[in-house]
Amino acid sequence: MKITKRVKLAIIGAGGWGEEHAKNFKAIPGCRIVAACDSNATRAEEFAKKHGIPEVFSSVGKLLKRAKIDAVSIVTPDRLHLPVTLECLAHGKHVLCEKPLALNHADAKKMVAAAGKAGVVNMVNFTYRNWPCLQSASASIRRGDIGEIRHVEASYLQAWLASKIWGDWRTTPAWLWRLSAAHGSKGVLGDVGVHIVDFATYPAGPLREVSCRLKSFPKAPGNKIGKYRLDANDSAVMTVEFANGALGVIHTSRWVGGHANRLFLKISGTLGTIEIDSDRSTTSYRECRGHGLDKCKWKEIACKPVLTNFQKFIKAIRTGTPGEPDFARGAEVQKVLDACIESDARHLPVRISQTRIR
Repeated sequence: MKITKRVKLAIIGAGGWGEEHAKNFKAIPGCRIVAACDSNATRAEEFAKKHGIPEVFSSVGKLLKRAKIDAVSIVTPDRLHLPVTLECLAHGKHVLCEKPLALNHADAKKMVAAAGKAGVVNMVNFTYRNWPCLQSASASIRRGDIGEIRHVEASYLQAWLASKIWGDWRTTPAWLWRLSAAHGSKGVLGDVGVHIVDFATYPAGPLREVSCRLKSFPKAPGNKIGKYRLDANDSAVMTVEFANGALGVIHTSRWVGGHANRLFLKISGTLGTIEIDSDRSTTSYRECRGHGLDKCKWKEIACKPVLTNFQKFIKAIRTGTPGEPDFARGAEVQKVLDACIESDARHLPVRISQTRIR
């Protein structure tokens, strides 16, 4: 469905990350946020007032029945991504869904199938696709600038369990739920591991096999704070083989003091190496290739600005073209996370099917 006038959008989920969605969509010409929805009616009202949103709803059903909208941006807790998305797709709405797309690959496949049946734009918000360094480095690798890929090193490091960089997590429900399986958390693997898997495989290609260890370290007496049992994994380490034959390591932890939120990626091939370090820059990357390869000399590569996922979503709706990263990509990444959980439980490597769901 191509839309030539303004895209009328509803944001479902008025929490902290909903603020980010509102800010980005409000800045896009041709997009108007006309409705806000949250199960907490007070929060929805405050969110709408802050962002000048005219209509407010406390249920998705009422939103879809009463509001005149073209698209939705889903920023609910992870466990609600599946039911809310399916309800919106059944009403023919274009959907941008926060990551992870679903809690498991089986649910993600249902969402892919429903989006295909609805024939609408469907995207998952892997936010680091917004970084110029990742887009530019990926284009370089696809051109063959570093030759055939041989080795990949990727990590996503956070400090908030080791420090108070984002406040005291011990007293803040917004952080405590991320440590509790009973509160819907898949741990650091599901929360930010989903990002680093996408970050590594977007430029380097899909995975063929993964061997993973997950661990939750003691964090409080009885490993419990109030109603939160702190049992979700807080460190994850993967040894992987890519479909192209390259080997690699992908890891993530919340215990890495000194790194508030650092993504690192080094991809090495037969003709050179490319490196991204978000602590250094997200608008440039380093490369060692060509004349610098034999002398181990690195060069900084400046990158041009790129469209954000929010901008790509609205553009796809207006032009009637597919948007990326789509639900199928979200399902691919979820397949890897499921394999990681299986590998840790069985203490064995797990093969990953290369069939893409559509």
